[in-house]
Amino acid sequence: MLVTCEEMSGAERRLFSNGVSPEPYMDEAGRRCAEAILDFFPEPATVAVFCGRGNNGGDALVAARHLKERGWRVTLHFAGSAESLPELPAKKLAEYEAVPERAAANMDHRLVLVDGLLGIGARGDLRGPFLEMAAHMNRLRREAFATCFAIDIPSGLNADTGVPGEGAVVADYTLSITAAKTGFATDDAINHIGRLVEIPLEIPVATGDATRRFLFPSNLRPRLHRRLFDTHKGTAGRVTILAGSRGLAGAAALTAMGASRSGAGLVTVCVPESIYALVASQCPAEVMVRPLSDYHRIAEVPGDVWAIGPGLGSEVAQAIIDLIYHDARPAVVDADALNALAADRPRLGELPANRLLTPHPGEMKRLSGGAEFPDRISLARAMVGTWGVTLLFKGARTLIASPESPTEFNTTGHPGMASGGMGDVLTGITASLAAQGHPLHDAACLGSWLLGRAAEIAVQRGGIAPESVSAPLVAEHLGAALLALQTPGSP
Repeated sequence: MLVTCEEMSGAERRLFSNGVSPEPYMDEAGRRCAEAILDFFPEPATVAVFCGRGNNGGDALVAARHLKERGWRVTLHFAGSAESLPELPAKKLAEYEAVPERAAANMDHRLVLVDGLLGIGARGDLRGPFLEMAAHMNRLRREAFATCFAIDIPSGLNADTGVPGEGAVVADYTLSITAAKTGFATDDAINHIGRLVEIPLEIPVATGDATRRFLFPSNLRPRLHRRLFDTHKGTAGRVTILAGSRGLAGAAALTAMGASRSGAGLVTVCVPESIYALVASQCPAEVMVRPLSDYHRIAEVPGDVWAIGPGLGSEVAQAIIDLIYHDARPAVVDADALNALAADRPRLGELPANRLLTPHPGEMKRLSGGAEFPDRISLARAMVGTWGVTLLFKGARTLIASPESPTEFNTTGHPGMASGGMGDVLTGITASLAAQGHPLHDAACLGSWLLGRAAEIAVQRGGIAPESVSAPLVAEHLGAALLALQTPGSP
C-alpha cells in the first residue's frame, strides 16, 4: 500500500495523541536506517550526516550514533544552529556526542552521505541553508562518487506527486519509513529515489492506495515456496526454452543460466541445429540442449513452462507463434517473440491468460502501437486490460501488472544492469519460478527482485564498480539473492 504524506502524518498524530511517546519510534527508525546502510557498506567508512530541525533530523542523528559506535568516521552538518534543535532531536544529538570516537583499523575509503534534512512535513522548493546543503550533497555525489542515503524521502522531492523541486537531493538509496509514499511510484521520482529500502515501524496506517505497492522482502518472502523434503528434479519444475539463432547464441545460454540458478529441476534449451554445438558449450553442464531442424513438432517437447524469445532473431517461425497462442502450458514471452507478436497487434487479445510478457520500453512501444499514455503505469494497466495477460514492464523501476492483482514495483538493482543479457537471465528466472508452481504474477515479482538483488550482491562481493556487472555474473549470484530473500532482515 502507498500513502500520501497527510495519511502518514495523520497516522502519527493519532498514535502520539494517545500518550504514546515518539522517542522509541525515532530510536527504532534511526537504528534500522543505520542497519540498512551497514547492509550495503559492511566495513566502516566516512559518513557525512546532514540534519534538519525535525524528526527526520532526529532519525539521522540516531543513525549517526549507531554508525559511530561501529567505528565509522562521522561528521554532522546542520541546516541552522545545533543549539536551536527541538527537545527530542537535541537529546539524540547529546546521545551521539556521548559516544567516544573509535577509529576502525580497516576503513572503507568510500564516502557515504545521509540526507536527514526534511521529511514528510516539508512543502515547496528548498530554500536557504537547505538548498545549499542539498546542492553540496549532490555535488559530492556527482564529483566524489559519494553514495547518498535519504531518510524517508529525498529532501526537496514532493513525496505525493514524485515531482522534484529545484535542487532536490538525488539519493542512491531511499530508506522508506513505515510505508512508501505515493510519489515514489511515479516516473518523475525514479532518479531521485534510487534503490528503495523498507524501514518498517509499527505505526497503524488507516488509509492508502492498495492498488499499488513496492516489492520488499516482507511481502515477497511469504510468496516464495518452501520445498518439501521429498522434492526431486521432476517435481522441481521443468522449463523448456525456445531461444537463440545464428549470431545470438548467447541469449539461449543466459536464459538457461537464469532458469537453472533459480531452482528449476530440469532445463531444456531448444535451438536451431546450426548453433547447437555453440550453445551446448556455453550452457551450464546440467542443462539439456536439443537441436531442432524445424519447429513443426515443437509442441511435443515436454515441459511445465515455456520460455520463448531471447535471441530468436528477426524471423520467428510461424510454429512458435502458433505455440504462443495455442499451447495450454504457461509461457514467458520475451524479446524477438514479442516483436513477432507486435507484427499482428490486433491478435494480442487472443493470447491465453497464462502468458507473461516481459517487454522493455522499445518492445512495449511496438506492442502498444506507440499508444500515448501519461506514464508507464497507465500504459501497463491499459495493455493488461486489453490483452488479459500478466505484464512485466522492464525499466529502472520494473513494474508488474496483471488483471486481478495490484500493480507492483521492483525495488532492487542498480544502473550497472544497463547492459545486454539481463533480460535473458530474467526470462529464465521467471519461467523457473512459474515451473516451480508460483503464479505468473508472483513469478514476475520474485524474479525481478532476485535479478536486481543478485546484481547488488555481485558488486558488493566482487569489489567492483556497478558498470562492470555482466549478465553471467548476475546469474552466478542468484543463489545468494535467494538466500537473502529467505533470510529475515534482508534489505
